[in-house]
Amino acid sequence: VLVHGAFQGGWVYARVARKLREAGHDVYTPTLTGLGERGHLADRAINLDTHIQDIVNVFKYEDLSDVILCGHSYGGLVITGVAHEVGDRIRTLFYLDAYAPADGQSLIDITGAETALAFLAQANRNGGMIPPIPSAVFNVNEVDAVRVDTISVPQPLATFVQGVKAGVDSAPVANRTYVFATKNGGDWFVQTHARLKADPRWTVHDIACGHAIMLGRPDEMVGLLLAEAAT
Repeated sequence: VLVHGAFQGGWVYARVARKLREAGHDVYTPTLTGLGERGHLADRAINLDTHIQDIVNVFKYEDLSDVILCGHSYGGLVITGVAHEVGDRIRTLFYLDAYAPADGQSLIDITGAETALAFLAQANRNGGMIPPIPSAVFNVNEVDAVRVDTISVPQPLATFVQGVKAGVDSAPVANRTYVFATKNGGDWFVQTHARLKADPRWTVHDIACGHAIMLGRPDEMVGLLLAEAAT
């Protein structure tokens, strides 16, 4: 189950999903409420709980178990929440250049006051929604950058303000993998990467590409997921 990040949708995983299916795996790429092809449902009231429930429902209605649950960027907050709801159905938590929150943390708690104030100002000007961040900020590869900028959509501020009820350290899933994009265009995950690399409970990989690993290095991402599935 591959969970996308902010402003995007399940579409971002198309290449990876195709390769995984060709290798014989069942793959789900749900789009979170109000984003991607579900952008017509956008509403300032949508929060992190909404998105956690989106993914919990995929587990419920598709009757999934023994799942590798992958979250990219903001999706790391989502999969952390999901793990506390359906942890017994998850084999591995797979954080793809993502936030790995502690108890009660929100995205703006992790990113800090300066970023939080910028998001709040944008939301005040845009009815509670944050416009997509340009792909250049995340060093998205040139082939995909234009499309990413064209079809990304605004994100409700509430999804960034609401924190997880419980963090990753207490998540009832033993297998945890973190993939760090070394050329992601910023330092959003540098501290997370350093902390988890020093934690023996985590398997940590580095990939030399921009933030959108599934677009820039799909083969390497697939290789890591297939290796995870084989363990």
